[in-house]
Formats: sequence, C-alpha cells, structure tokens
Amino acid sequence: MPDKNKWLLYEKEAEIAGAISHPLRVAILDFLKDGDQCVCDIAEFVGSERSNVSRHLAVMVNSGLLEYHKEGLNVIYSLKCKCFIDFFACAAKVVKQQAKENEQLLRAI
Repeated sequence: MPDKNKWLLYEKEAEIAGAISHPLRVAILDFLKDGDQCVCDIAEFVGSERSNVSRHLAVMVNSGLLEYHKEGLNVIYSLKCKCFIDFFACAAKVVKQQAKENEQLLRAI
C-alpha cells in the first residue's frame, strides 16, 4: 500500500477527476482555455442557466481547477493551471482509439 503522503496525493487527484466528471464542466474548461470569462458568457456558451453554471463553477473552484475575481458586478473565472487542458487532448486520443477499435469490431461482425 502506498505511504500516507502518496495516498493524500491520490485523494486530491481523485477529487480533481470528480470535479470534471460532468460534460458541462468539461465544456466550461474548454471555453476557459482561451482566457478569462464572466459567468454570463460561460452560461451563454454552455446553454445553461447562470445559477446552474455557478454551482458547477463552485465545484471546480473548490477542487483547485479554477480561480475567480470580481470586476464590478461581474465574477470572472479563469483556469488556475492551464496545463490541465493537456489532459483533454490525451482524452481525445483515447476516444479516437476507442472509435478505431469499435470500427474494427463492426467490420468483423
């Protein structure tokens, strides 16, 4: 079994993975990769109510993925660590590989 410090790291990584376990959150992260955005623009991009988007944003802020600041009445969100977007490039490769394997399986039937 991993030592205590390693286990704490696993727990934090699992928390981060959980914070992106909703398609709307993935869409928000994709939108924020191009720069800071206010809640109103994020809600419009994902096609959801601001209150719903705010709940999803709170989950990602609490997990350490996002940070925010206020500009007047607007709350502006940004990626706290931009390297996280690399994860999605890797995930896209996995999806492509799965699609290839499924295509081969379909041809075999």
